[in-house]
Amino acid sequence: MLARLGEHRLVPVVVLDAVSDAGPLAEALVAGGLPVAEVTFRTAAAVESIRVMVARGDMVVGAGTVVTASQVDEAADAGASYVVSPGLSRAVVERCAERGVLALPGAVTASEVMAALELGVSTVKFFPAETSGGVAAVKALAAPFKDVRFVPTGGIGPKNLHEYLSIPAVHAVGGSWMVPRDLIAAGDVDEVQRLTAEAVALVKEA
Repeated sequence: MLARLGEHRLVPVVVLDAVSDAGPLAEALVAGGLPVAEVTFRTAAAVESIRVMVARGDMVVGAGTVVTASQVDEAADAGASYVVSPGLSRAVVERCAERGVLALPGAVTASEVMAALELGVSTVKFFPAETSGGVAAVKALAAPFKDVRFVPTGGIGPKNLHEYLSIPAVHAVGGSWMVPRDLIAAGDVDEVQRLTAEAVALVKEA
């Protein structure tokens, strides 16, 4: 799963307010060349939306903003193949291992990275990226942790994407600029597809 995320190098962080939006959004992402989605557990539509996207069979679908072991179960039952957390939770990481899904816990300090390594996790989410020191902070953390890979998320967009992707320790980057919540809610999937295609082109230039 890590390898598949690394192939695309970009993870759309999605907030869905209605399950009915999941199918059209998935179609837009795939058509735009980015068959990946991190569906955040910020709305009641998250679990069923994951199920809808997974059922397509052509996407890498994960759950985001997962903060409890029970949410890991909900995500796994819906078919999510990876789980992203804003911080580091032993309970979440251990439940992910039990359920056979990839855990990407948040870590922005050396102590948190070391705690993740103790739990057997060597790829972490660096969140919130820009307000936690940005590119300079990722480079600084990568120096003593040669085998750790980072997925920076938070405040990243077209203007600073290349800066993050140029860091060897960055496995992929999370972002929401190609999947704006208001466009999804308005049903403007054509614009989402256009933004997605632009984002994919930017990644290829990196």
